[in-house]
Amino acid sequence: MHCRKVKLKSGTAWECFDDAPRDPVTGKRRQIKRRGKTMSEAKSRVESVLDSLRVDGIDERISATTSFDKVANNWLEIYEAAGKKSGSIRVRTKEIKILNKYFAKMPISDITHYIYQDMLLNLDKDGNNGEPYAENTISGVNTCANMIFKYAKRNKLIKDNPREDAVVPKKPITVEDLESNSIEETYFESDELILFLDAVMKIGLELDREWFYTLAFSGVRSGELLALKKSDLDSEENTIRVSKTMSNPDNNMRKYKLETTKTNKVRIINIEKLIMEMLKKLVHKNDVHKMKYRNQTEDFHDADFVFQRPNGYPFATKNVGDRMKRIMKYVNIGKHLTPHSFRHTHISMLTEAGVDLPTIMERVGHEDPDTTLKVYTHVTEKMKIKSVDSVTEHHADLLKKTMLET
Repeated sequence: MHCRKVKLKSGTAWECFDDAPRDPVTGKRRQIKRRGKTMSEAKSRVESVLDSLRVDGIDERISATTSFDKVANNWLEIYEAAGKKSGSIRVRTKEIKILNKYFAKMPISDITHYIYQDMLLNLDKDGNNGEPYAENTISGVNTCANMIFKYAKRNKLIKDNPREDAVVPKKPITVEDLESNSIEETYFESDELILFLDAVMKIGLELDREWFYTLAFSGVRSGELLALKKSDLDSEENTIRVSKTMSNPDNNMRKYKLETTKTNKVRIINIEKLIMEMLKKLVHKNDVHKMKYRNQTEDFHDADFVFQRPNGYPFATKNVGDRMKRIMKYVNIGKHLTPHSFRHTHISMLTEAGVDLPTIMERVGHEDPDTTLKVYTHVTEKMKIKSVDSVTEHHADLLKKTMLET
């Protein structure tokens, strides 16, 4: 190491410099230079940088000038390049936006565990414009931050991941929470489904009948429903092929995107003959309309979607949700149900029909058994109670008869 005294506008200082390990990317030699009020201070600063480079491979000069938002953007580009679905990218983008409120221009090497944990606590207090964020949102932000910091660590920008051992605040569960989170609140009971479908037949708009009957009796996701094409229907075997899902975050019919299913697998679903007949009539109607439309000068999107607008373009999942809200206002069902509730409803229907759990999971496209199991277990328990009640009633009748005979 070499040191020398240098003149500055404010006086004099000591400057020390030494050779560092070659740049791992370019292979070029590097020299570390630091200044201090004393030679000892300047030496110490050079040695600190060299230790960091030799032991951890971290160039403090680079990490100290690399902001969090820059690293986050780089990570997001790689995340997207890995083939993540647009829905996941959209969620991660929102989570990065939240993180940037706290860390955007801060050097990523300056973010300590204490600073990071304080951010999580703030999100739980008043981080959302004076209101706390939902626990699921904070958990998602925490997961996203972990991936960004791991990326920074792999790229020698930080030595430690400040997210490690961080605690996501948990809100105490109340009796009201337990009651409102009951699994029964996530699906239609048989009488409720009949009530809803009856309303569809009475006040439903065009395609409501086809949408909601197919959702209820197939268990497909609304995005999968809207992505169905004419070629996905097999009227001979009464099956639907589910191989894609509709993505349209802007709800612009011309900007839709077809993506693979959530599990990246194709499912073949058997459906009731009446449902298939209904869909066949719809496809025939589409074909007749298309031939008429082609003779007009207006643009027609010829993609053979089963559920299509007059100009051939597909609908967005928001359209299905809005239509369902309209029907729910008409019926007297005290639950906050969405199009996704039809999947839970279908699981309930299959469970009551005696279908085993693995078959149900395969049909609805669930690799994680958690959601399916919750509905399956709940319905199974209710069936057991009904069975016990039936046995009790039968035994009571026998007792009454024998008591009367004696």
